[in-house]
Amino acid sequence: MQNTIATLLSLVFLPTMAFADDRQQQEITTLIADHSHAERVFNLPLNDGKRLTVLFSTPTRPRGTIIMLPGGTGDIGLQQDGRIGQGDNFVVRTRDLWNKHGYAVLIPDTINHTNLRGRRSSSAYARLVEELAAFAHQPESGPVFLLGTSQGSIAAVNAAAHALPSSIAAVVLTESVSVMGGSGETVFSATPQQVRAPVLVVVNRDDLCNVAPPQSARQIAAAMTASGDVHVLTVSGGATRSKKNCGSLTPHGYFRIEDKVIDAISRWLDTHS
Repeated sequence: MQNTIATLLSLVFLPTMAFADDRQQQEITTLIADHSHAERVFNLPLNDGKRLTVLFSTPTRPRGTIIMLPGGTGDIGLQQDGRIGQGDNFVVRTRDLWNKHGYAVLIPDTINHTNLRGRRSSSAYARLVEELAAFAHQPESGPVFLLGTSQGSIAAVNAAAHALPSSIAAVVLTESVSVMGGSGETVFSATPQQVRAPVLVVVNRDDLCNVAPPQSARQIAAAMTASGDVHVLTVSGGATRSKKNCGSLTPHGYFRIEDKVIDAISRWLDTHS
């Protein structure tokens, strides 16, 4: 794509704008623009003619860009004015913390609010994330990482397994779905043995989600047989506000321990930046 993140940052004080790429117009709405960071909503044109709405939040000088893949249905209810209908998910509610650590975050919604359960291990979704990576992968943006949480970890593994060489600097999997449930897929459905990038598997020993048991973390790491750099990071703690153990506001979603989890992940990412 012709538009770089540096170009966007140089125009942070413009309230709305449109950029042309090699296919068609990208519609962009600026939500926040100050000296520390900028946040925008993009309608990103895809190769199949559809458009994907994404939230892009970046510090002034990003050291890298993380493509965040939410859990649940994947539908975060992102509106053009920046309102988010489902903003509790770990990767959505913590974007300011990632920016403070120097990382830009790119968070996709689903097309037409489609439910992604059962679709994240598909070749079609791997291609979609590949297009997100192409959008994010500009020289000025630093390396591009994938971070998936819960069901989103399936998408992260799938995308990394099919990524072009060197397009993904590293992959972070948090509270990954490893036991078959209602979605009909797990991280093991997404060919983890084909992932060559460095991998960090994050597990909360206090996670009570039935499809993401903490004891599966070592099994997930062991499945990454093509990667020469696989680590397991174990954390503990968290509070519960959600009604279900797999909800976002529980230890499964690192509720009330976000700072220490992001600190630890960022230190690992820093070594791969």
